[in-house]
Amino acid sequence: MNTTADLRVAVIVGSVREGRFGTYVGAWVAKRLAAWGVDADMIDLAGVSVPATMIEHPDVTAFAARIDAAEAIVVVTPEYNHSYPGPLKAAIDTLRAQWFAKPVAFVSYGGLAGGLRAVEALRLVFAELHAVTIRETVSLHNPWGPAADTSTAYPDAAADDALRRMTHQLLWWADALHHARRRTPYPAT
Repeated sequence: MNTTADLRVAVIVGSVREGRFGTYVGAWVAKRLAAWGVDADMIDLAGVSVPATMIEHPDVTAFAARIDAAEAIVVVTPEYNHSYPGPLKAAIDTLRAQWFAKPVAFVSYGGLAGGLRAVEALRLVFAELHAVTIRETVSLHNPWGPAADTSTAYPDAAADDALRRMTHQLLWWADALHHARRRTPYPAT
């Protein structure tokens, strides 16, 4: 994949449950991005403590610095109860300006809906944070069976192609917004 600039992409694994599948999906995304020449920073929220109150915390400071350094974000999320995990919401809400004028893409997974309801809910949150969400998504439907079968190539070619298309759009937006932010500070209120 041809990138127009050295753009760091933060890959956030949004599930923190024991036995979660998100680390597998996040590793696949980060590995594919690296193969395409993209600097991917994998952030596993299971390793980030987000306090219940908005006090200064070293994990939040480090998380903020990593999001601030990223030119784009990929959120890897499962669908829990027709939405996304609470710890992901808490992590998103600890920051504000770090999200401004940055593109956000989604890789979701779940049952028959493939996590798409989680993505739709996240689009509203990121719109409020002045982020630009990418139209293309990667949706993995019932991925647990094929992933457990080592004789089957997984994710399959269709998922890989979807990730490639989404990444192409994400990098286009990352480059455009990177240059726009350098020319003129984003006028968030």
